[in-house]
Amino acid sequence: MRTPSVYVAEVLMPYLRAKIAERLYGEGIRQARIADYLGITQAMVSKYLSGRYKVPSGLGDIIDELAEETARIILLGGSREDAIAFVSRKILELFRSGVLCRHYAEYAGVRQDLCVEIFSASEGAEEILNTLREALEILAKVEGFPELIPEVRSNFAYALPSPRGIPDVAAIPGRITSVRGKLFALPPEFGVSRFTAGILVELSNLRPEIRSVINIRYGGDVEEALSRAGFLVAKVRTGGLGNEEAVKAIARPFGDRFYDVIVDLGGEGVEPLVYIFGRNPLEVVDKVIRLIENL
Repeated sequence: MRTPSVYVAEVLMPYLRAKIAERLYGEGIRQARIADYLGITQAMVSKYLSGRYKVPSGLGDIIDELAEETARIILLGGSREDAIAFVSRKILELFRSGVLCRHYAEYAGVRQDLCVEIFSASEGAEEILNTLREALEILAKVEGFPELIPEVRSNFAYALPSPRGIPDVAAIPGRITSVRGKLFALPPEFGVSRFTAGILVELSNLRPEIRSVINIRYGGDVEEALSRAGFLVAKVRTGGLGNEEAVKAIARPFGDRFYDVIVDLGGEGVEPLVYIFGRNPLEVVDKVIRLIENL
């Protein structure tokens, strides 16, 4: 019986481990340490580094990106447990979004709808909070993020699938701030952010796969870094608009395509801000890290 867990173990994980091993080895990490991180033997690491692995059909780019994100967490000092939690949540998110369901259905010879039904029903409020907490923990370790917090402070939000209103979106009470150069944030809760959460509710009608967002400061240095990082960026101006109109203005560009970033140029009485979007908070954090690397 080819269940999703068998598909992950037989098809995805060998290639993912190989790409993580290649990335870490390229950064000078010894094979024995790589083996410890990946939970495999040093001989298997050597096999992977020699190029002996199979690329999953149609999924090379997606798994390459996941491998890069995971390796970056390790290189930033994350533990083996951090890496395991990240990969597990990311794979689950890829199933829930339907990205992996088509490939799994072909592998197992089952209906794609069956896979979608299994995973779309499995995500609840506690899972949303746990993922947002995990992303915050990673963000707290990222050197340079406190300098990106704007005067109005940052918020970080993650919505339930198909949110019907603000109560369906988790965010940070009182927002994220910097205390003596260190990130400080209260544990996430549902219904504590009207504006940031409102953007995700509005987006659920345009791009339902986009369920997470964080806001940071704007500036010439940030704009240049966004360009160097290769993000797809759209610009809006919300100065003079009410909150409801501003939310709609920020979400409107997504009617045309999926953007990584919306730059709000603000206006009189409105601080310019950068909104970074993703399918989940872990993807958003990865984009923040890419931005910082290009500052």
